[in-house]
Amino acid sequence: MFRRIWAVMQKQFIQNFRDRRTLMVELSVPILMLFLLGYAVDVQVDHIKTIVVDHSRDQRSWSFLQALENSTFFDIAYYVESEKEAIRAIDEGQAQVAVVIPPEFTSSIERGDAQALIIIDGSDTMTVFSAYKAALIVAQDYSAKLLTQKLEQTFPSADTPLLQPLDVRTRVLYNPNMKSAIFMVPAIVAMILQNQAMSLTALAIVKEREAGTIEQLLVTPIRPMELMIGKMIPNVIITFVNMLTILGLGVYFFHVPFNGNIWLFLWLALLFMVSSLGLGILVSTISSSQQQAQLIVAFSLLPSFVLSGYIFPRQMLPKFVRFVGELIPITHFLQISRGIITKGVGLQFLWDQVIALVIYGAVVFALSASAFKQRLE
Repeated sequence: MFRRIWAVMQKQFIQNFRDRRTLMVELSVPILMLFLLGYAVDVQVDHIKTIVVDHSRDQRSWSFLQALENSTFFDIAYYVESEKEAIRAIDEGQAQVAVVIPPEFTSSIERGDAQALIIIDGSDTMTVFSAYKAALIVAQDYSAKLLTQKLEQTFPSADTPLLQPLDVRTRVLYNPNMKSAIFMVPAIVAMILQNQAMSLTALAIVKEREAGTIEQLLVTPIRPMELMIGKMIPNVIITFVNMLTILGLGVYFFHVPFNGNIWLFLWLALLFMVSSLGLGILVSTISSSQQQAQLIVAFSLLPSFVLSGYIFPRQMLPKFVRFVGELIPITHFLQISRGIITKGVGLQFLWDQVIALVIYGAVVFALSASAFKQRLE
């Protein structure tokens, strides 16, 4: 049996290395994905282009605008004369935020009823969340400073220090600088494992069917299960090489710390690959051409992106949609990947995800093997 599987593996390796252009694409696309997503995707947006409508034009309005700019979330581009001009600039894409300060800003601060309008472009979700939260924090901090100054002027005694009624301090675990790369790289590793395991396996089998060589293989003593295993193992090796490359580049270029056990991660990654390989075989059984197989694999990307927690938090999804996401294996491996790489947790914290992957992998692999055997027969 092992000699027959080894013969199919040799054949698959020869095919992969003979088609050097395809092999280069398979090895380079994951690296391109890492740098594109690592640099381009940032869940926290700063340096938002901002325009100002300052009807007050005094020291108070200037200090408030300086507080906004010093937060690094807002970059003041230029001033306009009216709110209408500011909205027009946002519509034209010249800015994402506009700050409107009323004429009686300083006097209203003295009365304690000052207001300033911050207009945010709602067409960009990430910008909305970042700008809205930053504006609230800056406004609260600015108000607290004004209140402190007013109390110091009212009670100028140096012997009685003014204390804040509440001092809230935060500590961010595992990602204190809130770098998006630490959030994204473990997810990119999981996505590459799934997509390459699926696409390479599906295309390898469909390619044999298109060329008519799969019938020649079937007249040999090899069995369908041995043929399937021989086709999968070279793809497993290529996918693992890509995964280790992405992991190394993430640690070296993006300074993503690997806090967990690398051997535990590799074994659980192999477990996750079983389910992805099974999905690839299922795709090959329902595809009549390589183009059709590629379209099906590409179509599977959408639920993986949206429902798994790859970018968007799953707790925001409705219950039924979250349940559907539980049926996607990458949902569970994302928690494993981020848990081991970012948090450094062990197997005792990941049993639920591991059991889910074992069940899913066994079911999908059994179904794919049965469907593959029936298709060959």
